[in-house]
Amino acid sequence: MASLVIVLLNEELSIPSLLLALERQTVKPDEIIFIDGGSIDKTTKIIKDWSRHKNNVKILIKRGVSIAGGRNFGISKASGEIIVHTDAGCIPHEDWFEKIIGPFSRMTVDVVSGFYNMIGSSSFQKCLLPYLGTHPKALIYKNFFPSTRSIAFKKKIWKKVGGFWERLDKAGEDTYFNYSIKKEGAISYFENRAMVDWVLPTDLWTAIKKFYFYAKGDAQTKIWWDSQKKLGTHNLKILTVFLRYLLGVIAICLAITNSKLVLLPFFLFSLYLIWIVSKNYYLVKIWQGIIWLPIIQICSDFAVMAGFVKGIIS
Repeated sequence: MASLVIVLLNEELSIPSLLLALERQTVKPDEIIFIDGGSIDKTTKIIKDWSRHKNNVKILIKRGVSIAGGRNFGISKASGEIIVHTDAGCIPHEDWFEKIIGPFSRMTVDVVSGFYNMIGSSSFQKCLLPYLGTHPKALIYKNFFPSTRSIAFKKKIWKKVGGFWERLDKAGEDTYFNYSIKKEGAISYFENRAMVDWVLPTDLWTAIKKFYFYAKGDAQTKIWWDSQKKLGTHNLKILTVFLRYLLGVIAICLAITNSKLVLLPFFLFSLYLIWIVSKNYYLVKIWQGIIWLPIIQICSDFAVMAGFVKGIIS
């Protein structure tokens, strides 16, 4: 038996697309459990109307619960020994559930990781794509860390690691969970055909908040380095962002104190802009990338540094 657990809060705009996608699945979940963190919009009403004639759907309200706490609460109420996750804002492909649970019946496996297709029609969304997720062109299978946008695992492995870490309130809970189960020796399988579409933010401020909370969650996990799988290198990479701007400050100080070096900050900043565009332009391939990529990179840099510092402190 496989249970689909979805945690949400104020998702009245995105939930209809998710429900329609669940209705069209080639293989349906044995049960669907929605954990609502106390929505004040029409989220729960939309779900109740959709599930009125379905006896395998539960809507559980737990006001103020964190994402990690909501996942744990939903799993604790699930009847299935296989737990499947996706998130509001995602649109599963029609065969997603069939593909994500398929390996459990064919092989010995504890975790099945699906994949996600980041979608957006605007030039901003297309340029945001390399920063918020893993682009298929940049995917390295052995290093890919599953996301709760598309993942399935046995309930016993969830129990073994103590569930999702509830101190991580906004982000990072899936990273820490995946790190924990890998340390326990969980057998994982990557099923890239278990695909969901994930709609990217449509504005810069929403993206900045995501960068901030992702970095805060990364810092709170305290995962720095794992010598066997190199799973903890992301926090070390974040430190290089601080290093870039430290070098910039040093260059400005040198320019102020030495007139011969007055152009040094401008030279370094120009090199930085060229690096930003060159490293990601091949992924977006639109002329607007020349404008948007530097803007997104610099905004994400400051959001990441602020979130990381906040995560270290907390």
